[in-house]
Amino acid sequence: MLRWSAIVLAVVILGTAGAGYLYYQHLNANIKKDDLNIGDEKDRAAESKANAAGQTPLNILLIGSDARDSEENQKLGGAKDTFNTAPRADVQMLLHLSADRSNMSVVSMPRDTLVDIPKCTDPDTGKVYGALTSTITNDSLGRGGPGCTVATWEKLTDIHIDHFMMIDFAGVVSMADAIGGVPVCVDANIYSKSSDGHGSGLKLKEGTTYVKGVQALQWLRTRYGFEDNTDIARAKAQHQYMNAMVRQLRENATLGNPGKLRRLAETATSALTVDEGLGSVAKLYDLSKELKKVPTKRITMTTMPWQYSSSSSGRVVPKPGDADKLFRLVRDDIALDGKDKKKSADTPASADPAAADDRIAVQVQNGTGSSTRAALTGRAHAVAELLVGKGFTEAVADSSVNSGVEKTVIRYPSADLEGDAQRVAKALGVPLSSVKKSTDVSGVTLVVGADWRSGTTYTAPAEDDKTPSSAQVINGSDKKQCMHVNPNYTW
Repeated sequence: MLRWSAIVLAVVILGTAGAGYLYYQHLNANIKKDDLNIGDEKDRAAESKANAAGQTPLNILLIGSDARDSEENQKLGGAKDTFNTAPRADVQMLLHLSADRSNMSVVSMPRDTLVDIPKCTDPDTGKVYGALTSTITNDSLGRGGPGCTVATWEKLTDIHIDHFMMIDFAGVVSMADAIGGVPVCVDANIYSKSSDGHGSGLKLKEGTTYVKGVQALQWLRTRYGFEDNTDIARAKAQHQYMNAMVRQLRENATLGNPGKLRRLAETATSALTVDEGLGSVAKLYDLSKELKKVPTKRITMTTMPWQYSSSSSGRVVPKPGDADKLFRLVRDDIALDGKDKKKSADTPASADPAAADDRIAVQVQNGTGSSTRAALTGRAHAVAELLVGKGFTEAVADSSVNSGVEKTVIRYPSADLEGDAQRVAKALGVPLSSVKKSTDVSGVTLVVGADWRSGTTYTAPAEDDKTPSSAQVINGSDKKQCMHVNPNYTW
């Protein structure tokens, strides 16, 4: 869409330079901007590393806001009692563009996911929102803006986010109208409306329908009527829509109409809120050229692996092991469609010099438990003694038992301790890729994982780069996707 918008601009500028410049400035003025990350700088994930060719991946957080901050948004969103209240990030998708631009991965986080939200500072008012634990993820948007949602994702995934793009109800409707319709499929007649008022109002016949405008918004918001009436099914429907939209935009020759292109330019720039790094038509156009390089068949839609929370009914939490693995694949720029032949790049040695072994304080924690096995008693003490025997005389065992971790990991809180943490890893034979910066620790901390329950020699498990089946992979070129309709919502 942005590429086509730029073509319109080029035509206008070539036709009449003065008017073209004014129109370009007009479109730039349409774009709303906000801060990228309003969490503490120390909580930021490290920037993505370039590949051997010097190319760098891009991570863009896509946010759908449920704000009822205008008459139009209120009408579209309903819930009159929530007018002008804090917006929520009801749709959150991390778009990862590979360094070589050969593939693209999208990871959705269910709206009902419980996460830790970091401290955020509103850039407009200066209000400070304190950190929260086990809080529903969509609350992050109301704590100073999209920059807090970005900070929350970085804290959870340790993935550096380069940009965000946010759209509200009215923006979805206007964009869907400008595109001219997106094909979606249901396996039965659906009417998303229950006797007690639940549902988006979506009403479609069995088969494929081209939805646009309000109907497109209803599709994207539908939970009651798809599969088991959960946010997980809604994310699946959103993936189907996005894949179909990409195919439609690439295949629809009617968008060569200059008048339609101009309306699309107006709509695209008016519908979006972005960070300063994307805050002009030129920057958005540059991004669109990068996205265009990825063939549809190399676009992969996934949902963050999840499980139901044991403490909060109806909420979900990241699935141990599987969610971490999916985040690692994105961090390491490994394609989620399994078609990458490359392996994870080795982590470079830190530029921070390590202290002498006997001056490095190391806390050792026991994380050998798992969902099927209890933590091994005394394991932290045994590994602490091993370190002392290797000259790390300030190594001590933590008597508490850490929540189980799949792989042994060494964490450090700040850049000045990275060299020390890597030195501990080298002494134990732990790969540098398992040395992680974390604000959850106050010093170099070794968590002995379920992969090292015995012995004095650590053997790193072979890396499995296959996307977990629990991520519900959908390929961008799959035209056979069709949402299953809940039998209670048919007509």
